[in-house]
Amino acid sequence: MKTRTKLISAGRPHARPSHPVNPPVERASTVLFPTYDDFLEGKRRIAYGRLGTSTHRALEEAISVLEHAFETRLAPSGLQAVIAAMLAFVEAGDDILITDGVYDPTRKFADRFLRRFGVNPIFYDPVIGEGIADLFTPRTKAIVVESPSSLTFETQDLPAIVAAARGIGARVIVDNTWSAGVYFQPLTLGADVSVQACTKYLCGHSDCLVGSISSADEKSAQAIFHSLLQLGANVSADDASLVLRGMRTLHVRMPTHEQTALKLAKWLGKRPEVARVLHPSLKSTPGHAVWKRDFSGSSGLFGVVLKPTPVAALKAFFNALRHFGMGFSWGGYESLCIHVDPDANRSATDWKEDGPTLRFHAGLEDVEDLVMDLERAFEAMALARAGRDV
Repeated sequence: MKTRTKLISAGRPHARPSHPVNPPVERASTVLFPTYDDFLEGKRRIAYGRLGTSTHRALEEAISVLEHAFETRLAPSGLQAVIAAMLAFVEAGDDILITDGVYDPTRKFADRFLRRFGVNPIFYDPVIGEGIADLFTPRTKAIVVESPSSLTFETQDLPAIVAAARGIGARVIVDNTWSAGVYFQPLTLGADVSVQACTKYLCGHSDCLVGSISSADEKSAQAIFHSLLQLGANVSADDASLVLRGMRTLHVRMPTHEQTALKLAKWLGKRPEVARVLHPSLKSTPGHAVWKRDFSGSSGLFGVVLKPTPVAALKAFFNALRHFGMGFSWGGYESLCIHVDPDANRSATDWKEDGPTLRFHAGLEDVEDLVMDLERAFEAMALARAGRDV
């Protein structure tokens, strides 16, 4: 079966002659066993609500199919999934290498939490490739990759990083949320762990928070399991069910996100207000050749750098938007646009753009309506620059 067919079949109940199409939502804290032998067997599968129910197992099965994983475990958010993965492989005295383009809350956890407990985060240029070996020390135990980068969208050379990491036995953890696991499979390229914020594309409807951690092998899976166990992490069965339902349409939704984003990126690239577009499929975006080699497509998230403009004009632009909402997260059916500051989230590299950076998420609306919305916003910006009322 092809992957999209597997995602329709994975995690479905088939044990009875008649059964519902979708796995029932099984909520539980205590799980009871009829016999002592059942109790012993249950401890290895489903023993307590915090460790998940059949609803969670169904979602984990579907994500494992998508990620080509040995095993998948769930976390209450994408951030906690990244945190649990990092904590699984480092201890006091270790170094952990983290891409400079990483999701800002991940950076803050490394700087404000890991350092307190003796783990030293070292941030690196996202396009460093095999040069990452120059940053290795005898204490380097893990590398955190996010490709493309949050906010700036550089694509990393994962095979080169994996090859270097193998030489010192370091684990490679990849935040794979941007591709949704549809257009990129880090585990097939040698990564040890692939993390997603299922909150985004897997859920697809902006109404729950869930993270996933997919492991390439049994040893990594055991480390992840114990990390989550000690953190006391658990996901509600209702949220797990929402993500599983969203995944059934993932392969239908992603091409629309991709095509709309590409049309918007090309249209924006021709606007006089735009300095450059940050999209991995464009040759002008760092790592484009690597993206073309390793990815089979792109998602709906990309960035735009505007030419310098007064704050009042930028406010007018945002206030004129009707179809693009202003809000955090992405991956849902609705289009979003926010003002971001990449320079505030970097330490190994400099962000040298003069104008404001915007992050767009292309939703499932008609692209012509989205273009008209942006045209109105640019008109409002022009009026504000001219000192006229919008």
